[in-house]
Amino acid sequence: MAKKLGFFMCTGCGIGEALDAAALTKVAAKEYKVPVCKEHGYLCSAEGVDLIKGEIEAQGLDGVIVAACSNRVNADAFNFPGVFLERVNLREQVIWSHEANDEDTQMLAEDQIRMGCEKGKVAQVPEPFIGENLSKTVLVVGGGLAGMTAALEAGKAGYPVVLVEKEATLGGWLNKVYKTTPMAAPFTSPEDPNVAARIAEIEAIPNIKVYTGATIEKIAGGPGMFDAEINQGGTIAAERVGAIVLATGAKPNVDKLDYLGYGKYPNVITQIDFEEMAKSGKIDAEKVVFVQCAGSRDAERLPYCSAACCVETLKQTMVLKELAPEAMAYVIYKDVRSSGQYEHFYKAAQETGAVFIKGEIQNITEDGGKLTVECEDILLGGNGMVDEVDLVVLANGMIPTTKATEAVGEGEAAVEAAEKILNLEYRQGPELPNLKYGFPDSHFICFPYETRRTGIYACGSVRAPMDMAKAVGDAAGAALKAIQCVEVTAGGAAVHPRSGDLSYPEFALQRCTQCKRCTEECPFGAINEDAKGNPLPNPTRCRRCGTCMGACPERIISFKNYSVGMIGNMVKAVEVPEEDEEKPRILILACENDAMPALDMAGINRLKYNSWVRIIPVRCLGSLNLVWIADSMSKGFDGVLLLGCKHGDDYQCHFMKGSELAEIRLSKVSETLDRLGLESERVRMIQINIMDYAELPKMIDKFAEDLEEFGPNPMKGF
Repeated sequence: MAKKLGFFMCTGCGIGEALDAAALTKVAAKEYKVPVCKEHGYLCSAEGVDLIKGEIEAQGLDGVIVAACSNRVNADAFNFPGVFLERVNLREQVIWSHEANDEDTQMLAEDQIRMGCEKGKVAQVPEPFIGENLSKTVLVVGGGLAGMTAALEAGKAGYPVVLVEKEATLGGWLNKVYKTTPMAAPFTSPEDPNVAARIAEIEAIPNIKVYTGATIEKIAGGPGMFDAEINQGGTIAAERVGAIVLATGAKPNVDKLDYLGYGKYPNVITQIDFEEMAKSGKIDAEKVVFVQCAGSRDAERLPYCSAACCVETLKQTMVLKELAPEAMAYVIYKDVRSSGQYEHFYKAAQETGAVFIKGEIQNITEDGGKLTVECEDILLGGNGMVDEVDLVVLANGMIPTTKATEAVGEGEAAVEAAEKILNLEYRQGPELPNLKYGFPDSHFICFPYETRRTGIYACGSVRAPMDMAKAVGDAAGAALKAIQCVEVTAGGAAVHPRSGDLSYPEFALQRCTQCKRCTEECPFGAINEDAKGNPLPNPTRCRRCGTCMGACPERIISFKNYSVGMIGNMVKAVEVPEEDEEKPRILILACENDAMPALDMAGINRLKYNSWVRIIPVRCLGSLNLVWIADSMSKGFDGVLLLGCKHGDDYQCHFMKGSELAEIRLSKVSETLDRLGLESERVRMIQINIMDYAELPKMIDKFAEDLEEFGPNPMKGF
């Protein structure tokens, strides 16, 4: 709890012209007895910052309330180590979103200051969690192109690396191909895999330890403190590592390709079969048809594009010309996807004489060892046919190796049959939670590489379908994320999405009822359980979303600067007018990740919305504790609007499950309100993303209109 607060208000950016600054300062000075209250016309300037620093030093302040602009700007300016800082947004969400010199706007600003002071009274500066025997070693699982690249990048950066490959030698997919697609300018010719050179480069870096013919026996702990047991030929080696890069690649998808003759005709092969032919030095064929999207982009088979198939086919048409110069190549495609620099590669393939036909395969038949391929010719119209074909090469898609870690079916037998890669000792399961198609990303829009297990990063084709050139860049990105993880963990900070956050949840276990809500609802496996069902927190795994805090019915979980009681007190600090004043009040609990930025952007664009609102940022709607709804209703708020991230396959909550959990909890609130005779529509949740800022004012105004129809909250004044 802050012992001595200081209040500093900026009157610049139009704040002083739109609001009665003296009245606002009086709220802090008189109502909250804040001993140091200052106003300044340009608070983020060097002079303004020096004013605050001077008062901190002279008055011994340990808490500072800055009433100015959004906390999303000027973070570097308002940085006072060892002092709790609360930012009250008077610019974007007050004067830029509401009428200047208006009674309602002034009341809004005063309430925002009350809430800031209320938080400042009880919040404390977070004390970072520093684990014991922390490691900065990066464990890379998978020794293919992506894995070797990640190991090299981390090793060259000076970090110890442990590289684990299940095969007898490094190389992965590179060991199976004759040539690779180009990975450097001018992107016009296939390249040699150069596996030996890549391995030699790894062996030349002394801080990279390589285990081949090895698998992960188990991994316990969390970032900075992962304890990995590596099984190499029956011998177990123990390694303590700080972060993990998963680079186990993908597997060819050959399921359900019988409609193209695969498994039926021996001359219908996959791309990897063609590579094996090429590695033998001879391709005995005069006419070859390459079929694109073989089973891919097909809702009944593999619904997504595997990204690498097209450029692999372009390469193979060139290899065909190299090894069988008289042979003719036909490519039947839905679309040729050769993005970026690979457009040059596409043109080079065309120049070899390959014939490209945009069409859909209708039938493949065999007669006397020769194949006939029938297709619909989309560009020229009618039916196309290529006969006397010696070889059909299917550009089959890829599925991530993590897909095999999912239990298919029910029961323990299905779980046991699922393939193991990481063997995590997590209550939530031994492998990474995956997205719809088996890819293990945490958030495919905002946080590439990051999985749903903190400190474990995916790269290459296990993370998303991609070609080799992209896999190289992807591996470098994952290595950098792993380095970031070990460094910030060493300082006790969160990695993402709340990068740099030093807070972590604290548990008053003497009041725990072992309900297991926190362990079950934590999206990141940050809480295990002991034999009696008590929660066992793993602070370095925590992403500081507060979902556990919202889940706990006993409210025993809190952060030093964020707690159920703290937000509840902010709600109670708002002055709610009497019913006859006809000034309703709407509480907005807004997610910091998308909703708060969207509200800021609405202000930046001078979009106006109803001034009855009182806005409190929350880390995630998953941290919503139902007592806040009860507090707001008993206080006399006429409605509560929850603004959170969208969740689902097309857009994800930044904390994975937070927004979804809030929606589930809200259904229980609705039942309670109905029993109390209050309209359940008084509490509403809206899923938005940051780009919905232009529509957000309309959503708020519509909610206000609906509340007017319901009439005042009957609990107002009690």
